[in-house]
Amino acid sequence: MAIKVKARQTLINVGPQKGNYRFVMQTEIYNSLNAEKVMQEAALRSGLQKATVNAAWDAFGEVIKAWATEGHSVAVPGLGTMRFGVRATSVENVEDVSTNLITSRRVIFVPSVDIKKELGSTSINITCYDKDGKIIKQVTSRDENDVEEGEASGEGSTTGNENGNTQTPSTDDTGGVDSGLG
Repeated sequence: MAIKVKARQTLINVGPQKGNYRFVMQTEIYNSLNAEKVMQEAALRSGLQKATVNAAWDAFGEVIKAWATEGHSVAVPGLGTMRFGVRATSVENVEDVSTNLITSRRVIFVPSVDIKKELGSTSINITCYDKDGKIIKQVTSRDENDVEEGEASGEGSTTGNENGNTQTPSTDDTGGVDSGLG
């Protein structure tokens, strides 16, 4: 498994880089798996009846909602913890403190050590697109927590560096662009 990332050459419209083209990276999301599919897979892997998994899933969701709204950080088994939080503007005087200072409500997730390790050991595949949507470079990391360094030696070749990463320039000129990239 690998995390797939697109780096698209994009005209920046705001900030200090305004007016310049920069490669902006975004992870690719294949699709969102609905609860029904997740429950089917959990039932298959656990050997439990789907109805049992469904009941546990619903109960788990209710427990998280109830405890998180009471201010608890709630463990999500095998994944980490989650809690509710807010973003707010600060003020100098206590008289100015009010709920009007809250700018957003948030769900805060803190991954477990095991999830962090899994993420750190998952390779990353980056596909670079120029401003016209043409693939101009592909990069793959194969080692823990590393992405890439070094230059490819020529069209269609693969080169590696001391970390075991490879870069493969693409000969594909179809310019295929995923419409899911916003």
